[in-house]
Amino acid sequence: MTVPTTGGSVSPTDGRIPLPLLPNHPLGRSAVTCQYRCANACSHEAPNSSDNAYFGDVVRSIVSRRGMLRAGAVLAVAGAGVGGVAGTAAAAPARDGGHGRPRGPKGLDFTAVAPNREDRIVTPEGYHDAVVIRWGDAVLPGAPAFDFDHQTAAGQARQFGYNNDFCGLVPLGHDAYLLGSNHEYTTESFMFKGYTAANPTEEQVKIGWAAHGFSVVRVERDRRSGKLVPKIDRRCNRRITVSTPFEFTGPAAGSQFLRTSTDPTGRRVSGTFGNCAGGVTPWGTILSGEENFNGYFGNGEKVTDPTAAARVARYGTPKGESVRKWERFDPRFDLAKEANEFNRFGWVVEIDPLDPGAAPVKHTALGRFKHEGATIQVARDGRVVCYMGDDERFDYIYKFVSKDRYRHGDRAHNKRLLTEGTLYVAQFTGDSPAAEFDGTGRLPADGEFDGTGKWIKLVSGDRSYVDGFTAEEVYVFTRLAADRVGATKMDRPEDVEPNPVNGRIYAALTNNTDRGKPGKEGPTEINPRNGNKHGHVLEWAETHGDHTATTFSWRLLLVCGDPNSPDTYFGGYDKTQVSPISCPDNVAFDRHGNLWIATDGNALGSNDGLFAVPVDGHYRGYLKQFLTVPVGAETCGPVVQDDFILVSVQHPGELDGASADNPLAHWPDGGTAQPRPAVAMVWKSGCRVGE
Repeated sequence: MTVPTTGGSVSPTDGRIPLPLLPNHPLGRSAVTCQYRCANACSHEAPNSSDNAYFGDVVRSIVSRRGMLRAGAVLAVAGAGVGGVAGTAAAAPARDGGHGRPRGPKGLDFTAVAPNREDRIVTPEGYHDAVVIRWGDAVLPGAPAFDFDHQTAAGQARQFGYNNDFCGLVPLGHDAYLLGSNHEYTTESFMFKGYTAANPTEEQVKIGWAAHGFSVVRVERDRRSGKLVPKIDRRCNRRITVSTPFEFTGPAAGSQFLRTSTDPTGRRVSGTFGNCAGGVTPWGTILSGEENFNGYFGNGEKVTDPTAAARVARYGTPKGESVRKWERFDPRFDLAKEANEFNRFGWVVEIDPLDPGAAPVKHTALGRFKHEGATIQVARDGRVVCYMGDDERFDYIYKFVSKDRYRHGDRAHNKRLLTEGTLYVAQFTGDSPAAEFDGTGRLPADGEFDGTGKWIKLVSGDRSYVDGFTAEEVYVFTRLAADRVGATKMDRPEDVEPNPVNGRIYAALTNNTDRGKPGKEGPTEINPRNGNKHGHVLEWAETHGDHTATTFSWRLLLVCGDPNSPDTYFGGYDKTQVSPISCPDNVAFDRHGNLWIATDGNALGSNDGLFAVPVDGHYRGYLKQFLTVPVGAETCGPVVQDDFILVSVQHPGELDGASADNPLAHWPDGGTAQPRPAVAMVWKSGCRVGE
């Protein structure tokens, strides 16, 4: 059933969604969000200053366009056995048997929500939304009732943490799940009244330590309301914080670069932070990526050894004191006192929600960089493949292929699959002349941004494939190794996930306003716009549909922004019919293989949201906005089930000029309440989502 939306809509017959006329902070984020989440990364020089040859520079100098295999044909071959690849999308919706009614894409029969600046979740009419769990809600037995004005570190360690990002569900049985949620970062000026950034108290810092990390919470579906309700499960519920013991696994465990005065073995580390996206594995564990870890360390300029200083700089550590001043209360966050502690973050973490007594692990075989997340695909031969993006301007896309094979039902074996294998980095080649890319984002003459690529081997076990690097150095300083082999510089690669229906892989490239600036790399076919503030979505197919292959073919599905603008592209679909989208971040898929995209930092002036787009057939590129999150918030997660959707609403109310002393928004509790990050649920009674 097609349902009208609240507050405006777009459909194949209604015309384009109007854009709001409200001003916004550059890249759609408040200054305080940028400060606390990533230590103002975009205001500093991108840490990748390498001059590695770019994919097109080498290939186009020796191969003519005429001699290259067309990417469309290669994609069709590469997708054989996984549904193939559809041709160019139709410019208008198909008609239903001559009755004159548009026949929409399967699973997306809703009327798109209009852009807005409301302090609430806006969904299509007929859908319900509710908070599942919010910052400060009880997770563990004995957790105190949340009291904003009387917080304690001990209480927070038993409560749901702050700024939830990735969300995953591990089924327990009918309508019961374990919900796993990252707590990426804290925004102290929104957590404490009277907060002084220059002089935080020790208790405020310790509350911050407890508010980071990860939560595991049992949730059950209420049969009457349809809502997911959190439960205090003494056996399964868990809080993981900055103080929780972790173990290193894989070939770099025990490395000289991981040893510290408190852990001379280099095999154990306390805590996790900066956890962004992630994934649920086929064996029922949850992967979590440590992303903006660099901003938690202070005094990077005091690392005087030239080699060590270069390694620190490549990961973007700011000079001077850190944003939160943690180094004042724990010397491990002071690079001048404990330099190797820095190397113990930036990993993929694996947590087993079904075994709360097991120590979570950090997988060194997957490399160290700003992991947006990690998602798993079981290949035809049984090996598992992990896809990963490094969320930084001009950084790279990676994959890992396990040595051993997945065994159905053998969790103990499968939990070791990510400890040994081969790590690769991607190199992309366009198939059109370089002269066709002038930074405006206009399509090349062949009508698509497309090409081929290869996976460059970095390391396997104790063998390095990078000249001048030991295997140990590749694992711990992966960015520098990828620089050396000439990986393709991308526009902030974030979530990278395989589509379970067509077998292709999709990556969100959020933005890169530095592209084309003096001294910076200019436009190329895979990153076609200078000053790219809206981002794009990449799609590729591994050769012959084999996820362990070392070659692939790619094309851009979306070049995001205002559909009225000539520098946008929606898979070839009629742009008068689509929703505007800016800054894609997290991705997910429904059972039809439609791509769902969560945004972060809408540079079009409206709230972030969740969008859905078909990737095959007549409707390829027909993007529709399903919901918007409250003002100031980022859309994270998401989880797309047949009968409900979860989104993590991160940093709601974080607006310029706002703080705990001056809240300018009040979701989810309304009235004069302080805004609180939360996991929210959207569903429609008696229907599958989108039907």
